[in-house]
Amino acid sequence: MQASSTAVPSALTGFDIVAFGEPMVEFNQTGDGGGRTYLQGFGGDSSNFAIAAARQGARVAYVSAVGADPYGQMLRELWSSEGVDHVHVATDPQAFTAIYFVTHDAQGHHFHFFRSGSAASRVHPSGLPLQVLQDCRVLHLSGISLALSASACDAGFALMDAARAAGARISFDTNRRLKLWPVARARAVMTEAIGQCDICLPSYDDMVALTGLDQDEAIVDHCLSLGASVVALKLGERGALVASAHERHRIAPHPCTPVDATGAGDTFGGAFVSRLIAGDSLQQAARYASVAAALSTEGFGAVDPIPHHSQVNLALSGATHP
Repeated sequence: MQASSTAVPSALTGFDIVAFGEPMVEFNQTGDGGGRTYLQGFGGDSSNFAIAAARQGARVAYVSAVGADPYGQMLRELWSSEGVDHVHVATDPQAFTAIYFVTHDAQGHHFHFFRSGSAASRVHPSGLPLQVLQDCRVLHLSGISLALSASACDAGFALMDAARAAGARISFDTNRRLKLWPVARARAVMTEAIGQCDICLPSYDDMVALTGLDQDEAIVDHCLSLGASVVALKLGERGALVASAHERHRIAPHPCTPVDATGAGDTFGGAFVSRLIAGDSLQQAARYASVAAALSTEGFGAVDPIPHHSQVNLALSGATHP
């Protein structure tokens, strides 16, 4: 069992958060042109998380790989503009930068990925920049980070080991993508990852599929029993349920006018962890993250609508419910 404290210890140097995973270039259907018009943006859950955290004021670095192609360069320009350090993102001349398309219908948004054999999927433990974890406060990764390939999975666990040795805490978002791996492997790997993390960021649908549990409280109890110190269960339109061994809070959804929920869960995670680092209580961090996630659904794309700290504070000041 991990330590029960919810506050993230301070650091004098280094990064608040180091995120690991696969960045992607996004093409998001806007509804114009009879459904043939797509807005070019950016995605990749861990990159979205990193940008969301940076927009809330955290010092963030990213570990991954991109291809020697225009899409990789576009992502580097994005990270530079967002203040996300990408010195430790490798360029793989033998591979490509992944892309994906988002379509929308009455059932919601749907993803179509082109990522098999991407640069990020070729990351190997032997090439990891472990030095970036020195004085890092939180390492973040996700189920997608571990599902990209066997070598990427090994790299993710190697980073967790190194982060733990360096005194950092570990944040893990389930982000289940069953097209990337069989459900049995996803269940086994994610169960191990949840057991190693301090801050668990599961989604309700993910946990129902992985555990068979369908009650919010039971899902949170399951994650805590595996070893997570803090669990923030994302419930979509029903808000969130956050808990530690000592407290538990239901967070009401923030009113919004959603047009595209792509990346909302990543925004929640980046905002939540950044506010824990800033010293917020568990309830305060979750309420802030819920507002940030709601605001991120009011525009198209995973990155462009992510709110900055000032926007979230403004929305919080006008909120009428706890």
